Amino acid sequence: MPDILQYILLVTGIVSLAALLIFAFSGPSKNKIGARRLHDMKLRHSDSTQTTVEAQMRKAVAARKPRMVNEGEKQSRIDILANRIHMTGKSWTIAQYAYVSLGIAITFMILVYTRSGNLMLSSAVGIMLGLGLPHLVIGFLIKRRVNQFTSSFPDAIELLVRGLRSGLPVTETLTVVAQEIEGPVGEEFKSVTERIKIGRSMDEALEETAKKLGTPEFNFFCITIAIQRETGGNLAETLANLADVLRKRSQMKLKIRAMSSESKASAYIVGALPFIVFGMVWWINPTYLGGFFTDDRLIIAGLGGAVWMSIGAFIMAKMVNFEI
Repeated sequence: MPDILQYILLVTGIVSLAALLIFAFSGPSKNKIGARRLHDMKLRHSDSTQTTVEAQMRKAVAARKPRMVNEGEKQSRIDILANRIHMTGKSWTIAQYAYVSLGIAITFMILVYTRSGNLMLSSAVGIMLGLGLPHLVIGFLIKRRVNQFTSSFPDAIELLVRGLRSGLPVTETLTVVAQEIEGPVGEEFKSVTERIKIGRSMDEALEETAKKLGTPEFNFFCITIAIQRETGGNLAETLANLADVLRKRSQMKLKIRAMSSESKASAYIVGALPFIVFGMVWWINPTYLGGFFTDDRLIIAGLGGAVWMSIGAFIMAKMVNFEI
């Protein structure tokens, strides 16, 4: 009976730690989204002319989102995983991802079992790392590619503006961007032009790319194109203003990153150092810390310390996480 209690406490602590870390570095909270929706409702029912025009513009923008949202809701977990792998820009398959995850799980399971002799502990660590490490690597690659796309996207928009001002149609300027701009921007615009060539409309091609990228910058671009096609106006001037806004947005992100870099480094070091030291000491001398896996009091103390450290890391991560 004590052994079962130890295993339950150990697995509960590991799952709680993983859940806190995932929640700490997740996207914007639902409270912020609800506050924005409440603000939109206030603007919609305002008597001011300026707020009425702004509400109508936001309503036109929101009218384009349900199609993308509904398509995303119909996707299975396999499709979502395939989309994440595609967003990395790598030619990996789901089977390769599964093989790597299985290999990592088995490798760490064997390593931990040779040091501890505890099958339950080695299985829990192997499963957690086998599922977590590939997910973190995919997320890192997606973030790096999205950052590369965001940094080069204003240049692509300015190239579109020059093409439009020279008299080229929109589809031709998209082809020029796909040929002239290297990296993720050129790849995504090339996929857009290929969809247009096989009979897809421009709106559908752009929406599909926007759904795969999930970046606000490209969503702004798609919405600008759609509104201009519906209401008319000077597209080149609108895109030039959009490029200027995106550059200022990028500069603001860099300023925030520079201001919060010290706090983030401190949070990473303070949050990870106890776990790293514990793992190194346990790996060098398992008997010295063996009580944390056999004694109920030490198990509870260790899990409590891990949970409180995770809560501290979560609070520090939220304090330095700014949304633009």
